[in-house]
Amino acid sequence: MSLWTTEVTDGVCVATYAFPPMNYIGAEGTNELTALIERWKDPEIRAIVVAGAIDGKFITHYYGEELLGLDRTHLENSDVLGLSPIPEYNEMLRAMQRLPKPIIAAMNGDAMGGGFEFCLACDIRVGESGDFRYGLPETLLGLIPGGGGTQRLPRLIGVSKAMNFILRGQIVTPKDAYDLGIVCEVVEDSLFRAKEIARQLAKLPTTGLARAKRAVYEGFEMHIDSGLNLENAGFMDTILAEETAALAQEYFSLDHDQRRGWFEKRTKSGD
Repeated sequence: MSLWTTEVTDGVCVATYAFPPMNYIGAEGTNELTALIERWKDPEIRAIVVAGAIDGKFITHYYGEELLGLDRTHLENSDVLGLSPIPEYNEMLRAMQRLPKPIIAAMNGDAMGGGFEFCLACDIRVGESGDFRYGLPETLLGLIPGGGGTQRLPRLIGVSKAMNFILRGQIVTPKDAYDLGIVCEVVEDSLFRAKEIARQLAKLPTTGLARAKRAVYEGFEMHIDSGLNLENAGFMDTILAEETAALAQEYFSLDHDQRRGWFEKRTKSGD
């Protein structure tokens, strides 16, 4: 039985994860999602929403029992620099970031450890009000985050805040996550809101979204001159895209006093 359930409507794919009772993610869930990411490359899919299907749980952690079952002798004798005990999981998260389409995490339950790192690999995070917790508690077990948390969180909220968060193994409420800049908003129903955002994104030109996502992620790692060159190349790609030409024609055909309203209408979620 599949751990992931998907539904595609009007260009939006909603993927929900169910692995009761705790909604941990391990090798099976990772392999299934890796295959799903390949399917998300279908041009008919323009935006993706990911949510938990177990009440009160998004993805709570990586499956700790699997980590305990790893062959310690093999790991201790390994001389491969940068070897991860869960390479498939890390590569899956990289694939999510490389996917040229927006992925929205509807954080409708606890998301800690590997589950929180999963959210960090998404492009937009929507928190949900309630008795939920988000965080990276690995240091409380003598570990460190192993799914990109030490790298993605500082890039999201800054080194100082991330250092405090990671070293202390912090676990925060959705409101705290919003205050730290981890989630973009906190709502009563994160899945409903994430679908609204996804529907709005699904109506935008795909080339613009893809090039914007790439420019932000790859440009952040570059010297600003290289990043600006990457942005310029992406801008040229969008200028040449057919979807862009059609929208530009529509916009510039309007009277000047109508143009601001055109933008406002386009940015209303789900319209």
